[in-house]
Amino acid sequence: MKKTVKMLVLALMASSLLTGCSGSPRSTADGSEKSYTVGIGQFAAHGSLDNCREGFLLGLAEEGIVEGQNLTVLYENSQADGGIASQIVTNFASRKVDLICGIATPMAQTAYGVGKRQNIPVIFTAVTDPVAAELANEDGTPVGEITGTSDKLPVTQQLQMIRTMLPEARTIGIMYTTSEVNSLSTIEEYKAAAGDYGFEIIDTGISTTADVPLAADSLLEKVDCVTNLTDNTVVASLPVILDKAAKKNIPVFGSEIEQVKIGCLAAMGLDYIDLGKQTGKMAAVVLKGGQKASEMKFQVIEEAAFYGNTKVADDLGITLPEELTSTAKELFTEITQ
Repeated sequence: MKKTVKMLVLALMASSLLTGCSGSPRSTADGSEKSYTVGIGQFAAHGSLDNCREGFLLGLAEEGIVEGQNLTVLYENSQADGGIASQIVTNFASRKVDLICGIATPMAQTAYGVGKRQNIPVIFTAVTDPVAAELANEDGTPVGEITGTSDKLPVTQQLQMIRTMLPEARTIGIMYTTSEVNSLSTIEEYKAAAGDYGFEIIDTGISTTADVPLAADSLLEKVDCVTNLTDNTVVASLPVILDKAAKKNIPVFGSEIEQVKIGCLAAMGLDYIDLGKQTGKMAAVVLKGGQKASEMKFQVIEEAAFYGNTKVADDLGITLPEELTSTAKELFTEITQ
């Protein structure tokens, strides 16, 4: 009997040692596994922001913080409504989350406003201009317990791409939401650079998605092509713009992969899953106590890639230049809905 008990104890000890070496999350001082609760607030429903969220969870998982194991995720989408965004973040704070992830500029701003009062760190992603959004200082340092990643658009590369594809074009239209500071700063960058490529920028502002149809009709009467920003309200209504532009045979350029999938001709854009993944890794550092959010400068993915849609090109009677397609990260042969 004693021999049997001794063998059982040895087996349990061996099992314990193997478990300790399996790469599972660290335990707390009392022996329990450390777990986290994260609130993810997404400002609008569209592909690039969905990809950010997916990437964010992948980045956390790569650092050992896995949903369903040692991570509880509270996720809400404000459907491009600032009032709902405020309610979402306030709810996260009341549930005492360890960290808030704000996806897109309006949500990040709202999250920081609540987070700084409740001592909750905020990690943002898909914020085009964190400085203009007053989430970072001019040198990139945080304004408080907030940091994250920027999806700053490669404006000059986009203009060069459009010039290569449309050598006769003179006017580029841009629609934007007047309340989104990231859109305002990007339009100024476009206007400053457009002349170098022989373009004039014609812009039109909207307040809500309800403004999009009339604004699109007006804009399309004045331009040779349209280029899209990562403006959340506009992107949420992009199918409307694409439908109207197609009827006038006017090319619409996107700013990232998902916009090209659904009908934009091409884009020099970012991979938003990679952007989200980078954000998740930053969040993991904060959650594990490696650094405070206030000690980390925001990060920017610099590498833009060419994405093109051959179906859209055929419909418009345009040939995608080999100098672009030969280095394309991805080419699509159909329009997804």
